[in-house]
Amino acid sequence: MLKVLVTGANGQVGQALQSISGLYKQIEFTFMGSKELDITSKESIGKVLEENSYNYLINLAAYTNVDNAEIDPQKAYLVNTTAVEDLAKAASKYGVVLLHLSTDFVFDGNKNSPYTPEDYTCALNVYGKSKLEAEKQIIQSLTCFYIIRSSWLYSEFGHNFKKTMLGLAMRNKQIKVVNDQIGTPTNAIDLCKYLIAIIEQKPAYGIYHFAGPKVCSWFEFAKSIFLENNLDVEVLPISSKEFASKAIRPNYSALQTSELEPTIKS
Repeated sequence: MLKVLVTGANGQVGQALQSISGLYKQIEFTFMGSKELDITSKESIGKVLEENSYNYLINLAAYTNVDNAEIDPQKAYLVNTTAVEDLAKAASKYGVVLLHLSTDFVFDGNKNSPYTPEDYTCALNVYGKSKLEAEKQIIQSLTCFYIIRSSWLYSEFGHNFKKTMLGLAMRNKQIKVVNDQIGTPTNAIDLCKYLIAIIEQKPAYGIYHFAGPKVCSWFEFAKSIFLENNLDVEVLPISSKEFASKAIRPNYSALQTSELEPTIKS
């Protein structure tokens, strides 16, 4: 049986993975939130990996508040970069394969077709830069790793755009949504299945992309959410300049999913 440690267990993807983990009897998952494992503590990381013979470490812990990262870059880099470097070094020391969740925000948005893992990276904001630097640290510290970039995650868990829109619809009949940022909405459950498929299929180590099949704007995504839930809400398109935001976001960050096996598609 494979032993898999999952950090960031209380985040959106962590909760999504917990919800389906029981379906995979061949994998023994250990889920740890920040109370069980503080990834910003090098000593705590070493202790956990030394005392347990894990085969894989799925790192889902991250500082994901994009706008707040501009205000507190030190915290963003501590969680997203320094802690990940420590995880990578510990994984190397104890022979653990690292699966690390990264982001579409490592790209600058100057492309007009879905990004592949081979495309040039150039992050625009602190969040994206901290995640991109983490990727570089993993590559420098490890040979046995998978970096999985995903985008626009949504689910019934945690904080995400879909839940925000549904909440706003309960209080408003008219909502303004940005129409000039294009990406690929991704179901967190589908992402978790992809992570498990990597563990099961053991493809070549490296960088992979996983995203939903639809390329759209936030405006179009919002309209599809309301349509799916039979909600009568008027959605008005606005530009990024009209939407107050501390962080610069890429205008286009759609990702092209890296194929493994047809059976993992949702």
